[in-house]
Amino acid sequence: MAMPRAPGEVGPRADAIEAEVAARLAPSPELLARLAGTRSALLAKVTAVARERGSPLVRAIVAGSAARGTFLADRLDIDLFLLFPPDLPDDRLREEGLALGRAVLSSPFVRYAEHPYLRGTFDGFHVDAVPGFAIADPAHPRSPVDRTPFHQAYLAERETPEVVGQVRLAKQFLRTLGVYGAEARTEGFSGYLVELLVLRHGTLRQLLAGARGWRIPVRLDGPDHDPPRLPPDVALILADPVDPNRNVASALSRRNLGTLIVAAREYLEAPDRAWFEPRPPAPFHQSDALARARQRASSVAVVRLARPELVDDTLYPQLRKAERAIVEELDRAGFAVLGSSSAADPDGLVVAVELAYRDRPLVRVHGGPPPGLDRAGDFLASWPAGGADVLQGPYVRADGSLGVEARRAVTSALAFLAERLPHLSLGKNLSGSSGASVADLEQAAPSEALDDALRALLAKGLPWPAPPPRP
Repeated sequence: MAMPRAPGEVGPRADAIEAEVAARLAPSPELLARLAGTRSALLAKVTAVARERGSPLVRAIVAGSAARGTFLADRLDIDLFLLFPPDLPDDRLREEGLALGRAVLSSPFVRYAEHPYLRGTFDGFHVDAVPGFAIADPAHPRSPVDRTPFHQAYLAERETPEVVGQVRLAKQFLRTLGVYGAEARTEGFSGYLVELLVLRHGTLRQLLAGARGWRIPVRLDGPDHDPPRLPPDVALILADPVDPNRNVASALSRRNLGTLIVAAREYLEAPDRAWFEPRPPAPFHQSDALARARQRASSVAVVRLARPELVDDTLYPQLRKAERAIVEELDRAGFAVLGSSSAADPDGLVVAVELAYRDRPLVRVHGGPPPGLDRAGDFLASWPAGGADVLQGPYVRADGSLGVEARRAVTSALAFLAERLPHLSLGKNLSGSSGASVADLEQAAPSEALDDALRALLAKGLPWPAPPPRP
C-alpha cells in the first residue's frame, strides 16, 4: 500500500472518496419509485391468487435489501416471503409455496436451500418466492426464514436514509475484499450482519475504526449476552436482536474476518477509490501453478472427487471437511503439508495439497517403552533384530527408551493417499466416492475447479490493490 498520509489529510480525502462512491451506489429516484410500485403489485397479486386458491397463506411480505433500499444495483433481487400457519405440515408448506410462486412469477424454476423456493421474474425484476411460517416468537422458528419479518421490522424502524447509504458503502467495501455474502461457499458477511454493524457504529468509517483493533474471536457484547452453543472456531459473536440465542455472524470465517481487520487499518491509513472497485481475480492456471511449485521446490498432490447432487450450502462444508481429513492424514503420516485448498465446479470437486516433498525416506523411527516396563518384552518380540521390516535395531535410545528403525510400506505421498482415501471420513456424501482419484499436479486433468484451488493455494495475496505511490 502507499505510505501513510498525514492524519490531517486522510479525513478529507476519505470524505471525498466515500461521498463520491455513495452517490454512485445510490439508486435513482426513478428506480426506487418503480421498485416500490412493483412490490405493491406483487403483494396484491399473490394475495389475490391465494384467495382464489383457498390457500392457507397467512400473509406475504417483501423483505430484505429491496424493501429497505440497502441493495447494490447489480445485486437487486426482490425477496417475497410467503408465510403460512405454524402448524402446517412441511410438505403442504412446500406445495402451497411453490404453487403460489408459479402463479405470480414468470419463467419460474425451483432452487434449494433448507427447503425449495422459486426464482422467477415479475415486472422485469428477479424475484425469489420463499415459503416460511408466520411464527409469533422469533426465538422459536420452524424454518430458517421465519425470523425474516422480525428482521425487516427491526431494521426498517431504525435505518435512516443516511444509514442506508452507509450500508451500501459497507457492502461495496466488503465486496471488493471478496468477503460479502454468507453462503457456505463464501463464509462472509451476510447483508443482515452488515446492516447491524453499520447501525451499531453509524458509518462505514466508524465501523472500520473499531474493526482495526479487533482481536479474533471478536465479541461485540459482554460474555453474559453470548448465544449458546458457540463453536470453538467462532470468528465474531453478535447476538441477533430479535433472537438472542442466535449468533448473527455464525457463517463468518476467521479468515474473512481477519481480512476485514487488516483492510480496515490499510484503508484508514491510505483511502483510495480502488477499495470500492471489485476486480476479477487474475488468471492463474495449472501451468502457472507448476512453475510456482518448481520455484518453491515443493510438490502438489491433487485429489479429485465426484460431485454429489447437493446444494452449495450443503456441499461446501463437506468439501472443507474432506480437505481437513486429507491434510490431517498426510500430517500424521509424516508428510510435511505446506498448505491446502479446495474448490468445486459443475463437473467435480478438487482438493489440492502442497507438500514439502513428494516422498518420505524408506526408514522410520518407531519409539518403544522404557526397558523397565512389562511391555518392553512385547516390543522386542514384535521387532526382532534382522526381521523383514527392521532396518536397524532394536536399540536403547538416548532417553533410555527402546527404539527401532523400521521399513515404511509406502514412501510416496500419492500412493499413500490413494491407499488411505477410501478409508477417510470426508463428509456424509463424499466418503467412499467411487470417482475419487489422486494425481501429481503435472498429471492432473485440467478443470475450472483445479485452477480455482491452485489460485487459492499458490497465488495467495491481499485482496485489495496497492494504490500508486504518492509523488
